[in-house]
Amino acid sequence: MQQLMHRIGLLALLWCGTPALACEYPDLGNLPLRRAVTKVKLLPETEAWANYMHKTGAIVQYALLLEQQIEHTGRCYWTVEVSAEGKVWRRFYVTPDGKRVLDEERRPAAAPRGARRSAAATAGAS
Repeated sequence: MQQLMHRIGLLALLWCGTPALACEYPDLGNLPLRRAVTKVKLLPETEAWANYMHKTGAIVQYALLLEQQIEHTGRCYWTVEVSAEGKVWRRFYVTPDGKRVLDEERRPAAAPRGARRSAAATAGAS
């Protein structure tokens, strides 16, 4: 009986000692935080919506929610909410390295405008 209790206690200790899901934070100061928000801010759909909202006089806000991380296809993502007038417009998910951005349906978001090749670069490659 004592051996059984010892095993149960050991299993409980191991289970409690398992870390909660947390994205590994790159050791780059606040750069990963700013990069995550910028990736979302520069998405074509976000820029178009933000421009429209600014014309109506609304203030657009971007919130990086580190406490609402998700795991998708084996990768960890931070949540970025885009809102105006107290209403969330969309949520996006960004990897801490900034290389991947997902939309609310967890599909890859359109590339930010700075990530696309220019017409001159495309013409020069031909």
